[in-house]
Amino acid sequence: MAKFELRLPKMGESVAEATVTNWLKEVGDTIELDEPVVEIATDKVDSEVPSEVEGVLIEKLFGPDDVVQVGQTIAIIETSADGVSSSSNSESKEETEDSSNDNEVETAAEEAESLVNEAKSEVSANQTISNDGERFYSPLVKNIAQQEGISQDELDKLNGSGLEGRVTKDDILAYVASGKKRKEESASSAKKSSENKKAETSSGENASKMATPVSVNGADEIIQMSRMGKMISKHMVASVQTSAHVQSFIEVDVTAIWNWRERIKGSFQKREGEKLTFTPIFMEAVAKAIRDFPMINIAVDGDTIIKRKNINLGMAAALPDGNLIVPVIRNADQLNLVGMAKAVNDLATRARMGKLKPDDTQGGTYTVTNVGTFGSIMGTPIINQPQVAILALGAIRKVPAVIETPEGDFIGIRHKMFLSHSYDHRVVNGALGGQFVQRVAQYLEAWDSSREV
Repeated sequence: MAKFELRLPKMGESVAEATVTNWLKEVGDTIELDEPVVEIATDKVDSEVPSEVEGVLIEKLFGPDDVVQVGQTIAIIETSADGVSSSSNSESKEETEDSSNDNEVETAAEEAESLVNEAKSEVSANQTISNDGERFYSPLVKNIAQQEGISQDELDKLNGSGLEGRVTKDDILAYVASGKKRKEESASSAKKSSENKKAETSSGENASKMATPVSVNGADEIIQMSRMGKMISKHMVASVQTSAHVQSFIEVDVTAIWNWRERIKGSFQKREGEKLTFTPIFMEAVAKAIRDFPMINIAVDGDTIIKRKNINLGMAAALPDGNLIVPVIRNADQLNLVGMAKAVNDLATRARMGKLKPDDTQGGTYTVTNVGTFGSIMGTPIINQPQVAILALGAIRKVPAVIETPEGDFIGIRHKMFLSHSYDHRVVNGALGGQFVQRVAQYLEAWDSSREV
């Protein structure tokens, strides 16, 4: 029988680890090819890991809630030996014995080769340090050098304090001590760096632990946060601690868009088989504005700014359990309105059904969230790291407004909404943040009411 190591596969760009949520198979269970073995979760998407072989699960290396790195072995599956078919029972006893003899010969050969290699190593070690050069080394110095793994070249470069520059016992011991000290300092520095990094990444968790204790009485209900809820909580706290959040707000008249959509949505759905919502219209305007202001489409890595080539729009979507997920529309600026509508509807549908793949939530460069879905007229969203800005769409309302005409101003009923733009003031100043959201508003208010799709 052979053993197969089931490893955590690569699940998408920048996905380095996943959390084990549930084992679908137990030790001793038979597993078919491509049959799911374990459920895992990345930052926001649940997925399954299928088996690459047929066999029996004999060991699980991780339990629920354990974090696994991509490429790590998560389970051991016992399979049939390579090269042995189901008809192997009909093979003759003589063939089996011949195979056994061959294995014994191979084993003996391997042992002999191992002994030869060991002997060569011993001879080589004894000949590591020689006196063939200009310097003489005492047997004691050579012995210390061999024990400490010091090469002939290192020894030749070592300054000696003995007669005619010979290397003494004290010289080589001091050299060994200095080498160990350098290694200890290097290890200490690496450990300190690792501890600092760990402290930074766990700052959100430490902050929550330092929060004021909450008193609980007998009438209160205690509810454990879900796995996704914990991840979102840490991500949001880390974002606030990382970015200097600032907001700009602008009111937009979307009457032309409202009336145009009312006129076109029936024929659009009949022709395309897709509903035409306001979201793809807003996404199109955002993508155009990003092309005008590409420094909104960036990320920050320490003291370095990374200017993204592609415009990948994240679309925040609420899930039935109340959590939030952000699938990504890739190369959004290259889509026409029909393509944008199909992409929006596809991601929204799969998000509600829990069918998103890990890649669907990776690589976003700018995020749009619709707070108006629940009636909010504006909001102050938290930036989705490592991005530097996020736009919140408020509810569209009918409001009385001043309308300017060549004949004068008058009051009329208009459809209006607020755009709320949160951005990272470390790299996006007020001028850029304000101009960007203003440009989005200009694209929306300049909507062509005679446009065909």
